[in-house]
Amino acid sequence: MLAYPLQLSFKIVAVAPQIAVTDASGALLLYVRQKLFKLREAVTVFGDQAQTRPLYTIAADRVLDFSARYHVATAAGEPVGVVQRQGMRSFWKAHYDVTRDGAPVLQLREENPWVKVLDGLFGEIPLLGMLSGYLFHPAYLATRPDGGPALRVRKQAALWEGRYEITRLGELSAEDEELGLLAVLMLLLLERSRG
Repeated sequence: MLAYPLQLSFKIVAVAPQIAVTDASGALLLYVRQKLFKLREAVTVFGDQAQTRPLYTIAADRVLDFSARYHVATAAGEPVGVVQRQGMRSFWKAHYDVTRDGAPVLQLREENPWVKVLDGLFGEIPLLGMLSGYLFHPAYLATRPDGGPALRVRKQAALWEGRYEITRLGELSAEDEELGLLAVLMLLLLERSRG
């Protein structure tokens, strides 16, 4: 079991997107540094910041990610699950389905799309846009197949980096928790330009 709340630190000023995930005690759990200029989305998740211990890979099944499926596997290649972006539903309000062996595990949905719209608009105003990270905080809710809440991801106030906090709202098996955390990482990498 992970020690919640988890903190995700997203480096904004870095050339390549980077996310560090730490637990409530500050211990590093996962580290992602996304490669630039890849035709198809592919991410390696490491257990250390030096990127010497690969734990997982997340790879898209197609070049255009309108409704792409992202296959999650261990570093040894064993399948963990699939994260699928719901194309048309995600235009206005981000929506991702998380499955394992074809069975639903979680649904990730944006709680209030207006917050992301306001964050994006305010962020385009010269000088004042730098403060958008302090004013608007998009949030995402992960629910189990029975509709019960499992996890909440909320953007935190930050100036030079994106900060997110994951809180646990309900019971999850260790496997579902692992896949849910990896799905959140992929969601943030895909939605970063929209708040």
